[in-house]
Amino acid sequence: MPPQDQTRAPLLEALQELARRQHAPFYAPGHKRGRGIPQPLADLLGKAVFQADLPELPELDNLFAPEGAIREAQQLAAQAFGAAQTWFLVNGSTAGIIASILATCAAGEKIILPRNVHRSAISGLVLSGAVPVFVSPEYDPAWDLANSITPAGVAEALDRHPDAKAVMVVYPTYHGVCGDLAAIAELAHRHGIPLLADEAHGPHFAFHPDLPEPALAAGADLAVQSAHKVLSAITQASMLHVGGERIDRQRLSQALQLVQSTSPSYLLLASLDAARQQMATQGELLLAQTLQLAEGARSRLAQIPGLSVLQPRSPEAVTPGFVALDRTRLTVSVAGLGLSGYEADEILHRQLGVTAELPCLRQLTFIVSLGNTPADIEQLVRAFTTLAEKGKRQEAGLSQAGAPVLPCSPNPPALTPREAFFAETETLHSEIACHKISAEIVCPYPPGVPVLMPGEIITRAALDYLQRVLSSGGTITGCGDPSLQTLKVVRK
Repeated sequence: MPPQDQTRAPLLEALQELARRQHAPFYAPGHKRGRGIPQPLADLLGKAVFQADLPELPELDNLFAPEGAIREAQQLAAQAFGAAQTWFLVNGSTAGIIASILATCAAGEKIILPRNVHRSAISGLVLSGAVPVFVSPEYDPAWDLANSITPAGVAEALDRHPDAKAVMVVYPTYHGVCGDLAAIAELAHRHGIPLLADEAHGPHFAFHPDLPEPALAAGADLAVQSAHKVLSAITQASMLHVGGERIDRQRLSQALQLVQSTSPSYLLLASLDAARQQMATQGELLLAQTLQLAEGARSRLAQIPGLSVLQPRSPEAVTPGFVALDRTRLTVSVAGLGLSGYEADEILHRQLGVTAELPCLRQLTFIVSLGNTPADIEQLVRAFTTLAEKGKRQEAGLSQAGAPVLPCSPNPPALTPREAFFAETETLHSEIACHKISAEIVCPYPPGVPVLMPGEIITRAALDYLQRVLSSGGTITGCGDPSLQTLKVVRK
């Protein structure tokens, strides 16, 4: 396809025109172009935005059968992001991850994926009936972080399960770590199966040479990206990109119709079009400024006593699970201050006016993006300087390498996630539930990586880890009892 005019934003332009057009609306939504909006909501947002909160009018195209503005916007996005075809997602990357599994694996078929996969993949396993073959990610004991799965781990899984239908990777991790995706892609393709990439945190990679290689360019056949996480789209707006011919695109389209709303928000869709236009025309400049801010913050934070900052690896220090680092991510360990990441996050947020993206047991992760300013960086550095002065600076247990970040059962799941989800269950006290089969997802959130999932044996290590998260100030989600007094298990 010849190069397209990336300065255009066809869906945004169509929505702008319709929002200005005066007519009598006898269609949903019920607020009728903002005239029926409750006053408190209008006070917060103004009424102008609701004039553009429109349904699938003829000029705005249809998300599930695009022929006009949506089709043109998706074609522009495909070219900008280096894809053969792109789909806009209004139900977040979660919908894309679920659809990618539904499109490649039927009930009873195997998929190879990391144990530190996002909970949306577990939802995909429940809905599809696919059988997971989990690969443990490379573990960094110095940082207590799970990095990427390795080519060796994938090769071993493929040797043991040559009938697998797909491989899925997390690229990058929530902390910005990228594994050897090209080598994993080569392994998957050698076995004749596609590589699916959860690239939710990497939609910016295609737009600056100092960032890691985009998943599609590295050989992935499908990539799901959250355009709202580091680009400028509205929250929940994402994209799914396909490259090559290993993905059945008709089946993928059908799968997306199962997991996307039949009343998509055109505000979200137009924001995807606008974010693509922005990155295609200004992306390298904006990201150069972003990288400069992030590198300045990384350098200054590393000089504060008691703090450690995750750094890119030198060529001689690269490992199969840590080949590159997204330099716009700042992961700061506060263990040297005798604080948990949750405790530090509470102080930073409540007292010092700085809010992290992701607190964990020993560290916090911050996203530096095109919307950040030098003033933000100054406030971040000042806040950590104050935190370090208040910190205990003691060699507490938090400063030592602990148990792996995902203390999951070393054995394969006793049941598939789907079998456990639909099984007869009972709720037991957590101590009694130990060594039984979990019937629910249990995970600290964010990042939404399950410590327990349906079908897995509940281990003492998992319970101890979850209790440690709670006692340190973390939040547990996915389960019926977030206090973990009880757990839902499969009744035998």
